[in-house]
Amino acid sequence: MTVSTKSPAKKTQASAADAAANNPLSFEQAVQELETIVQQMELGNLALDESFNAYKRGAELLLSCQTSLSNVEQQVRILTDASKLAPFNVDNASS
Repeated sequence: MTVSTKSPAKKTQASAADAAANNPLSFEQAVQELETIVQQMELGNLALDESFNAYKRGAELLLSCQTSLSNVEQQVRILTDASKLAPFNVDNASS
């Protein structure tokens, strides 16, 4: 008989990591998860391994958010350069 040495928290973390790899989060979901991780870490109730894993996940989420923002910024630049999107001018909006 084999006994699992993984705690329920570790199983949940592994399942979450697998799910994240298969289903990428939206920018808003990533920010929300990142905020939750920061709150957990600020409380200081995590064990060392949990803190490290939370830090790693936070770094992954931060990179994902930065990439998303960079991609959107590039798309806005492309639209602006193509004259499909012009800067907002208050004087022109009222006419």
